[in-house]
Amino acid sequence: MRSRTLLCIASLAAVAAAPALAQEDNAMFNNPSKITVEGGENVYNAVCRGCHMPEGAGAVGAGAYPALAGNANLEYPEYPIFIILNGQKAMPPLGGVLDDQQIADVVRYIQTHFGNDYSSEVTAESVAASRP
Repeated sequence: MRSRTLLCIASLAAVAAAPALAQEDNAMFNNPSKITVEGGENVYNAVCRGCHMPEGAGAVGAGAYPALAGNANLEYPEYPIFIILNGQKAMPPLGGVLDDQQIADVVRYIQTHFGNDYSSEVTAESVAASRP
């Protein structure tokens, strides 16, 4: 009987703590200081690689994550900047978690890797101008 009581108390504590934990997790996506890596490849590996895969091939699972490899939509930087800032479908908005320089760096990285050969001038200032 005592173990049942302890189990019940532990279960209630977990349920009571869940909203606080969820708020803490969501706070990460609203605080740019949470992602501190620098450089396009490092940002890609820390944030993008899990869904878009190491070689940019994309994936299908809990959502559909498009391939970045050979993706003609990446030719113009405005497209990936918009998607990174605002999210789309299974991709969450990352504008609150990445600063302008990190976004510019990762856009340049995906434009010039994975078989892509797009060169454009992407700057932190151009990302800032695209923010809502």
